[in-house]
Amino acid sequence: MIAERAASVNRSFGVRRTMRLLGRSRSSVYWCRALARDGLEPQKRGPKTAYTDAELLSHIREVLDASAFHGEGHRKVWARLRLKGIRTSKQRTLRLMREANLLAPGQPRRVLGPRVHDGSIIPAMPNMMWGTDGTGVWTERDGLVTVFAAIDHSTAECVGIHATKYANRFEALEPIRQGVRAAYGSYAARVASGLIVRHDNGSQYVSRHFQSELAFLGIESSPSFVRSPEGNGCIERFFRTLKEQLLWVRNFVDAEDVRRAVTEWIRLYNEHWLIERHGHRPPAAVRRELLAQKASA
Repeated sequence: MIAERAASVNRSFGVRRTMRLLGRSRSSVYWCRALARDGLEPQKRGPKTAYTDAELLSHIREVLDASAFHGEGHRKVWARLRLKGIRTSKQRTLRLMREANLLAPGQPRRVLGPRVHDGSIIPAMPNMMWGTDGTGVWTERDGLVTVFAAIDHSTAECVGIHATKYANRFEALEPIRQGVRAAYGSYAARVASGLIVRHDNGSQYVSRHFQSELAFLGIESSPSFVRSPEGNGCIERFFRTLKEQLLWVRNFVDAEDVRRAVTEWIRLYNEHWLIERHGHRPPAAVRRELLAQKASA
């Protein structure tokens, strides 16, 4: 290419300019020229192996036959080759074992289907979608205590929170119960029709009791994708704030101590915590404004 003449200007360009435009080093040109002058072919740099692929594959088979264990992978085969004084790389060992079908069978990867949410999980008005989940905190007397919470996706307001020593399906429903009583004024059949609750695939949330309670209230269940915490990102972000502002900066005696602390802190959070996507306004103020707009419309 360097020796060719450009048809538009009828001239050739130097090595420096050509290689700069190609984003390559000039030394590559001189190296290839030297190889061509000496009649050599370009080869991979670095130390040369003492074994061909066929010879190394034969040693790999001997290692596998001599091993007292079944299903050893390429890393252990590579280590056993080194113990025999045969030096090679893990990548080459893996390539040869894969080509010869010598790798141990592994668990097939699960096909989960589409992982992309269509649309947004941030609705325009309150009480359209809530998110719920649980997190843990260590206490002196009760050990690990679980904190269940429910949050409104629209306003980021915590609608219910509960601390308990027992992380079962009955305790997981308590934040939903608190939120329904506060938002709808009662707890009865179909009282929360139109509300969607986003949750993960934990045993508490996929249980028959939890799902039946949601159906009784008229709430639609919306499980997030497996191993996709971003699908339940609103409550996950809330838990980060809860941990950084309370759970990780205090010592707690027991579950009742945690319950009192989170209940008091939630009042502070809802009225004074500033949410950037709401123009640095607290969740409770955003809820009141949105509900006032809805009433006037």
